[in-house]
This record gives sequence, C-alpha cells and structure tokens, in this order.
Amino acid sequence: MNLSDTRLFQGLEEQEIASLLDCLKAAKRCYKKGEVILSEGSATENVGLVLSGMAMISCSDIWGNSSILGHVAPGSVFAEVYACIPGQPLLVSVSAAEDTTVLFLNVGRVLTTCTNACPFHARLARNLLAVCAYKSLQLSQRIQHTSSKSIRGRLMSYFSECAKGSKSSSFLIPYNRQQLADYLGVDRSAMCHELSKMRKDGMIEYEKNRILLKICGSM
Repeated sequence: MNLSDTRLFQGLEEQEIASLLDCLKAAKRCYKKGEVILSEGSATENVGLVLSGMAMISCSDIWGNSSILGHVAPGSVFAEVYACIPGQPLLVSVSAAEDTTVLFLNVGRVLTTCTNACPFHARLARNLLAVCAYKSLQLSQRIQHTSSKSIRGRLMSYFSECAKGSKSSSFLIPYNRQQLADYLGVDRSAMCHELSKMRKDGMIEYEKNRILLKICGSM
C-alpha cells in the first residue's frame, strides 16, 4: 500500500513521507491471526497504522465478557488517543483478526518539532487531528446503532450505514456473526434468529459476510 493514500499521510509526497518515517522512528511489526497487538492496561507512545490484514478493538469486563468496539482496516490507525496522553493505560485491547502487518510511529515526534525541523510535521499533525475526529465520529455511529431497544433496529441501523458507505444495497461487513453481535451489544443466538426472520420477511439476503438489503422494513 502507498502511505500517501492513507488519511495520516494524506497530501504528503513519497519523499516527504520517507523523511518523516525516519523522524518518527517507524517500526514495522507482523502479527498472526488472534495475536494481541496492544493489551488492555498497557501504555503506548506509538500510533499503529495497519498496512495489511485487519485489527479488532475490543474491551472485556471482569467476568470475561468481550465487546467489539470497532475494526481497523488497512490504511487506518489505532491507539492515536492513548499515544497522545503519555502513560495513559489502554481501556481496550487490539488484536489481529487475521494475519496483520502494522507500522508503529512515535506520536511524540508528530506533536513536537524534531531536531531536523522537518517542514512536513505540521501537515502530519493536522492529519492526525482529522483522524482523531473521524474516530470520534465512528464512536458516535456505534452509539447510534446500539440506541435501538430491538435487535432488528440495531441491525438495520448498522446495515443502513454500510449501504450508504458503499453506495450500494449489497455490501460486505468486516465482522463474523459473533463479532457483529458483540459490536451491536446483543446475544449472538438471538441476533442470528433475527437475521433469519428478516430474510424470511423479505428484508435482506445474506451469505457469510455479504449482505443485500431488499426493502425497507419496520424496525
């Protein structure tokens, strides 16, 4: 992937990015499916940029119940808020949903002028702010999806967003059934039962992660 195509490095030339990577002590790491990238309770000074694969962000309560908060696709970043607050323990865990490659960048060097006085830091700092704002929007969207009291309402809210984002009534979702249930805060069995009812009612069709919205139905 070209780093210039990512939100974090948007507007920067390849030569400028190469200079920045040296300033930011960039380090590439590879993770196997299921491997923990950052654990809850740890602290980090680095922003993680997913180069390939998929990272999943989750949190667990003291009883071991897990909740999916979101996913990080190639070109997107994670831990940017925690990296901006030195010593702040993570309230979430980040793990590899599949074999995943991550580029870590020292955020402290994004927010302060380096000894080389790179002229590209200001642009990168603006991009980082935009990334944080986008993540805040994603959190607001999840709150919206989980505001309905019914499982059908939560599913249709999420599917509606996916359809708008893909500009098509047919789209792929990044979650398996358990992950989707965790993301929407519902029981997996009850959700799968509701999906079957929605298909029977002619509202949707689905095969694995491919969803097709057929008609607008009651929530």
